[in-house]
Amino acid sequence: MTQPIQVTVWNEFRHEKTNEFIRGLYPNGIHAAIADGLDKAGGFKVRSATLDEPEHGLTDNVLSNTDVLIWWGHAAHNAVEDEIAAKVRARVLDGMGLIVLHSAHYSKPFTGLMGTSCSLKWREAGEKERLWVIEHGHPIVEGLGEYFELEHAEMYGEPFDIPEPDTLVLVSWFPGGEVFRSGCCYYRGRGKIFYFRPGHETYPIYYDENVRHVIANASRWAAPGNAPTPVFGNAKPLEPIEEE
Repeated sequence: MTQPIQVTVWNEFRHEKTNEFIRGLYPNGIHAAIADGLDKAGGFKVRSATLDEPEHGLTDNVLSNTDVLIWWGHAAHNAVEDEIAAKVRARVLDGMGLIVLHSAHYSKPFTGLMGTSCSLKWREAGEKERLWVIEHGHPIVEGLGEYFELEHAEMYGEPFDIPEPDTLVLVSWFPGGEVFRSGCCYYRGRGKIFYFRPGHETYPIYYDENVRHVIANASRWAAPGNAPTPVFGNAKPLEPIEEE
């Protein structure tokens, strides 16, 4: 029997406590909406962690038992302790998958793994977003059409100060004229990272079936496989050699 993928959904969980409108959209937190989508997709064992828990909910035990970490952050990136961010980055390098959502492009784990500012253009005007699939054979976009649309979204636009993605699977277009690399795959160490653009807290985006479908697909893609563990350091020869 196949074991479920162990997913931890991390969320600041600040907006939902202080903003009545956002609390109306996500009464149990954005993390709960994301977790609900994964539960309905099946094949996942989901837990949540939030900023104000001890160690931000990301204890050594939680991280060591997480196959894929989904990260949502917006206004409190600097409140994340450097030590915890470093532990997340180390786990990714050791094989844990990381899915970075929307404004978590500025999160400490993501910027640390990218090595760039991860800055971009933005505008909050409730515009339509059209996301185009440009890597049709990739497992993250399996089951989607040629494109899908979100009726209202915050605009993100290029330039996006990230390293060139190892694979770019989705790009976004906005009526204001901007385009954006909205589905970016990376390999870092033994781990896989997926940045996915949609998800501003004032829109019900994490209830959208296409968005949920992408997050579920990305969680399956990012989960650790059975690749051999790399061995570093001085190596003995596999065959006899004559040293000069």
